[in-house]
Amino acid sequence: MPQQVNASLLQLYFRESETAAFIDHTDLPALSDQDMPGFFGWMASKRHFQSEDVSGQSYIKTCSAGYVTEITFNADGTLAEFTLFNRFPTKGQWRIEQGALEIEIEKGSNRYHARVIANKYSNIHSAIEYKNGGLHAYLKLAQVKPVDEPQL
Repeated sequence: MPQQVNASLLQLYFRESETAAFIDHTDLPALSDQDMPGFFGWMASKRHFQSEDVSGQSYIKTCSAGYVTEITFNADGTLAEFTLFNRFPTKGQWRIEQGALEIEIEKGSNRYHARVIANKYSNIHSAIEYKNGGLHAYLKLAQVKPVDEPQL
C-alpha cells in the first residue's frame, strides 16, 4: 500500500480509536503490538470506494472545524460544493486512488485536501482534511440518497 494512503489510514485510526485527536502525517507513531488488534479490527470495518459510490452522487460534509456543506461529485471528476445554509459555492476535483476518495477543493486563496476512507457498514465515511498543507479538521461525509424523479 502506498505510504500516503497508509499514513492516512493510521491517522484516521488514531483519531477514531480516540488514541489521539489529531496527528499530522509527519508525526505519526508506529503501531505498537497492543495497537495491532484494534487497528486490524478498525481496518476490517473499512472498504475501498468504487466509482459508483461517488460519480453523480451527493454527500453532506461536516467537520470538526464547524462547517457543513453539500458536495456533488460529477462524473467528469469535478465537484461542486455549497455551504448548506447560505449556498456559497466552491469547486474542486475528485478521484479514486488506491481505494480512497481524494478530494481537492479551492476556496479563494485556500486549498483543501482530504483522503476519504470508506466505511464498510454505512454510507458515512471519514477523513482528515488539510488546509494549505496544514492539518485542519476531522471530516465525515454522509451520502444523500437520491430521490426518484416524479412520474409525469
